[in-house]
Amino acid sequence: MNNEKSLSVSEIRDGLRSGKFSAAEIAEDYFKKIEKKDKSIHAYLNLNKKSGLEAASWVDSRLKSGEDLPDLAGVPIALKDVIMSEGLPCTASSKILENYISSYDATVVKKLKEQGAIILGKTNTDEFAMGSSTETSAYGPTKNPHDLERVPGGSSGGSAAAVAADMAVVALGSDTGGSIRQPAGFCGTVGFKPTYGAVSRFGLLAMCSSLDQIGPFARSVKDAEMVFEEIKGEDRYDATSFDLPDRRLWEKEDLKNIVIGLPKEYLEGGLSKEVETTIKNVIHEFTDMGAVFKDISLPHTKYALPCYYIIMPAEASTNLARYDGIRYGRSKDAKSLLEIYEKTKGERFGEEVKRRILLGTFVLSSGYYDAYYAKAQRVRRLIREDFEKAFDSDKVDAILAPVSPSPAFKIGEKTQNPMEMYLSDIFTIPANLAGIPGLAIPAKNKEGDLPIGFQLMGKWGDDKNLFSLGKLYESI
Repeated sequence: MNNEKSLSVSEIRDGLRSGKFSAAEIAEDYFKKIEKKDKSIHAYLNLNKKSGLEAASWVDSRLKSGEDLPDLAGVPIALKDVIMSEGLPCTASSKILENYISSYDATVVKKLKEQGAIILGKTNTDEFAMGSSTETSAYGPTKNPHDLERVPGGSSGGSAAAVAADMAVVALGSDTGGSIRQPAGFCGTVGFKPTYGAVSRFGLLAMCSSLDQIGPFARSVKDAEMVFEEIKGEDRYDATSFDLPDRRLWEKEDLKNIVIGLPKEYLEGGLSKEVETTIKNVIHEFTDMGAVFKDISLPHTKYALPCYYIIMPAEASTNLARYDGIRYGRSKDAKSLLEIYEKTKGERFGEEVKRRILLGTFVLSSGYYDAYYAKAQRVRRLIREDFEKAFDSDKVDAILAPVSPSPAFKIGEKTQNPMEMYLSDIFTIPANLAGIPGLAIPAKNKEGDLPIGFQLMGKWGDDKNLFSLGKLYESI
């Protein structure tokens, strides 16, 4: 098979069932694409070719026997390298885990394999998902397929780039402060952060346990929704997971009487000219479809960034304490227990990881816990209440906002200024702190040559309606 056209999940499903092509042909085609394209992009850290082709053969044998296979059977999927897949390396793009092989499947991977999906391999990420550009990876940066001099975003930049370059049909990433939506915006793909707990985190290397959430990248909202439907749900191995509540779904062919909130805090300044113009175009497009816009205020948004950079490093420093060199990652020349700890972490963690561990340890230390961490948790509650007021009191069905203040920036442009890098996530962090779903979509009528995305945020548990709204936008 020599497929030049990017196939959707539905097209692969229909093509397999009609006999137009086989799962083995699809898998072979994607491994060839990766071999050809990834030398310049570096989206993948390792490939799963042998097992991937075996999974494709399994799908083909079931098709020949007349079985009606699930929707994701034969669909090539990439995994961010913080998600466990049995038998594959799971490095989190860190030297401390360079020789670690996953001994089990994450719940999401188990579900994908049960569907018959083809796991292509593991994608590059900022080290331990700490970054906004995929430049902190110990194995080198990923490049944006739209401009190889620019970043793909982070931390799930490898997954976003793989989908954008058609080196995967869909991919999984993790979103702690925008790490799915921001790279989706930079790379021109769809990216979805579910409601916190809607997808199991079992088998995800933890960075910030109260914020991390696994979600899909895709080239369309429909494809992202199809993946989400198969990975969501309560899991006995993750106590924070749950089944989404039944909600009234928008069974509409247009957007009449849908009320979309415009938060003034996201739009009153700080946007590049390209993003500002693009967001105005998106608002006009929704208005033309019948949507009603309502100005709202999320007053505690201005505290989201400092709040996040207290809570996240605090939890990250606790989660990363387990990487002590005792089980894996040990420095070879350490002679005592103290040297094992010092040399392992000193030599094998990157600078950004060390920075966040130090900050997190500080805010949790005696005398500072109440002043910083406890206060940040109280601010987090206020941010969540802002969103609850918007949805319940202001009666908006969804909230529209930019994904990031600017299009993708150049590689190396912000690495020397951590605060400038952190500002890349200023519009995505609030949804994580509030635990609500967020859907990043490429704007149709964008300003400039680079992709620009916008995001729709929904009420807690309203994931399915966000997909409905996104699909209506794509239909225009």
